[in-house]
Amino acid sequence: MDLFDHAMEQDMSTEAPLAVRMRPRTLDEIVGQDHIIGPGRLLRRAIEADHLMTSIILYGPPGSGKTTLAQVIAHHTKAHFERISAVLAGVADLRRVIEEATERRKLYRRRTILFIDEVHRWNKAQQDALLPHVESGLITLIGATTQNPYFDVIPALVSRSRIFELRPLSEADLEQVLERALHDPERGYGRRKVLIDPEARALWLRTAGGDARNLLNALELAVETTPPDANGVIHITREIAEEAIQQRAIHYGREGDAHYDTISAFIKSVRGSDPDAALYWLATMITAGEDPRFILRRLLILAGEDIGLADPHGLLVAAAAAYAFEYVGMPEGIYPIVEATLYLATAPKSNTATTFFEVQRLVQEEGPGPVPRHLMDSSRDAKGFGHGEGYQYPHAFPGHFIPQQYLPDRLVGRIFYQPSDQGYEAEIAARLARWRAAQATADKSQLLPTDADDQDCAPDSPRRE
Repeated sequence: MDLFDHAMEQDMSTEAPLAVRMRPRTLDEIVGQDHIIGPGRLLRRAIEADHLMTSIILYGPPGSGKTTLAQVIAHHTKAHFERISAVLAGVADLRRVIEEATERRKLYRRRTILFIDEVHRWNKAQQDALLPHVESGLITLIGATTQNPYFDVIPALVSRSRIFELRPLSEADLEQVLERALHDPERGYGRRKVLIDPEARALWLRTAGGDARNLLNALELAVETTPPDANGVIHITREIAEEAIQQRAIHYGREGDAHYDTISAFIKSVRGSDPDAALYWLATMITAGEDPRFILRRLLILAGEDIGLADPHGLLVAAAAAYAFEYVGMPEGIYPIVEATLYLATAPKSNTATTFFEVQRLVQEEGPGPVPRHLMDSSRDAKGFGHGEGYQYPHAFPGHFIPQQYLPDRLVGRIFYQPSDQGYEAEIAARLARWRAAQATADKSQLLPTDADDQDCAPDSPRRE
């Protein structure tokens, strides 16, 4: 580094954004993430002992401290630390790093730690090019990603790395970050008189979304654009705070974790009969630009799976909402989606429709049973084989019901569907109990058809299957 490079570096360190200047330099300065770098934790012990021999992947939302933790490791280690961004670097950059790491190991027996920011941005071929050098131990990888590494990093790299999940900072953590920036005289605003109203402070902590960078950017914009009063005090009111904090960019991609986690929270809230939570997650998805048709498809599935016959209108409401949305579109199309969400969230619940899968497994395991002769199609082989002979037409009997066998012989008496006691299904349960009791108490000769009591159709009516 020459004098010009040094001077440029000095200028950048003082002119850098507040979030960069306030970036922690030691483990003790890092706020939050005690579950992975708290006292006595494995990763902290490895960093303090400069014994990070295993590659690691840091996974978490923006502003949670992935890059900060990597830089702290760089300050603690005696190994050579190299940093590249997967957004800008390619295989050629990786090849250079590998060549230099090889020479460094040969000449100085010095390890190389390679930090790859946004490692999920590399395609499979690029990640494959890194794999043998991680496997051989030439490179100790620190990968940072906002996407689930189990889906966006190749399995071979994942299996050779320890994955540490960083969580969004709590409001208490953000409060500590804010206080540190206000009182640090070298990197923050400790040499200025900054007064932040409680309402402004609360607004920032609430809307920062667990992102320290977002909070510090708001503080910097507010301080740098608010002139001091006669006493030299920079007074940050709620109005100024609202202008300074950017609208939170929702971390949400249609193929990422946030997409699946949010729709999961939405469906579970509707299933759990919590309309308030359901509306919250619905608003989150709509605000983030989720396709409303995707939401409607999930509501249609939920209506059948989780509402079922406890309220048969649930499926009708969901289907009507899907139709109405196609007819109206956005933004007014949000109303039928909201109506369907609230209806299903407040409807009685039953998942008895899932009984189908139990029956399906039975058929797959045992094979389909033979159709009883009296249930067979009588329109083709009634004369030659007696198909349909003995079938008793229920409408020809009082109450439109007559006990007779409908299951294959080996399954007679087997019960699959157990109605719940919720909503309309409670009525079904009472009615079905009467029918099943009649089936159970009927003499076997009554259940099995005979030539004498063929009731295939009602008197003077055409044959019915």
